[in-house]
Amino acid sequence: MQSNWSFAGGWCLVSGGTSGIGLAVAEECLRLGAKVCVLGRDGQRLEQALDHLSTLGTVEGLRADVSTEDGRKPLKAWLADREGLAALVNNVGTNIRKPALDYTDAEIRRLLDTNLLSALALCRLCHPQLKQAGGAVVQVSSVAGLTHLRTGVIYAMTKAAMNQMSRNLACEWAADGIRVNTVAPWYIETPLAMTVLRDERYLREVLARTPMRRIGQPEEVARAVAFLALPAASYITGQCLAVDGGFSVYGF
Repeated sequence: MQSNWSFAGGWCLVSGGTSGIGLAVAEECLRLGAKVCVLGRDGQRLEQALDHLSTLGTVEGLRADVSTEDGRKPLKAWLADREGLAALVNNVGTNIRKPALDYTDAEIRRLLDTNLLSALALCRLCHPQLKQAGGAVVQVSSVAGLTHLRTGVIYAMTKAAMNQMSRNLACEWAADGIRVNTVAPWYIETPLAMTVLRDERYLREVLARTPMRRIGQPEEVARAVAFLALPAASYITGQCLAVDGGFSVYGF
């Protein structure tokens, strides 16, 4: 009998899995019995991640830029050899912090392609394998998609749209046995977040708005992602789980 708390050797695909939250998700899935395929743009970082992850279980890596159609070709080839997919974790994301009037059209397109359209493309590409295995999609969004942050309007737009995309797909794909959920982290100790958290004054402001009075860790998000992808969450779909130390519910 399969445990509700195990991936039982099924494949989990993690985009942006070479560092930060994505790497922590790959680690957690391996510990829970999955085989993991990690996607990353940087070949050196991908090899370093694979060297580490291979000590935990069966892992493969694809050098792929999921923000472009050409960059997704390695994934298409990989999926052609898979009979099923236990989970797709859309974790790729980046940001350019600027006032709304200062963005160039190229910057806006880059953020849309990387943060949002890549996730939709991967969902569509993986649908047959997810359907075959009764798998799950978990999207890594942000509390910036739930409320105002100083992250910039484009980043916030992509995350809010990802949340709604997940709700729509959850309803559309329920008949296919595919669950779709989202996690929305607040500040997590990742390379991207630390670019702004090095500012001690800003860090103090962040902690003042966080009831738990600390920055989150990648593994704390990874555990939420893994739960939503596991059979244990079999009746949960279309939900957005904030992993934020209480930030999103903090009043005055």
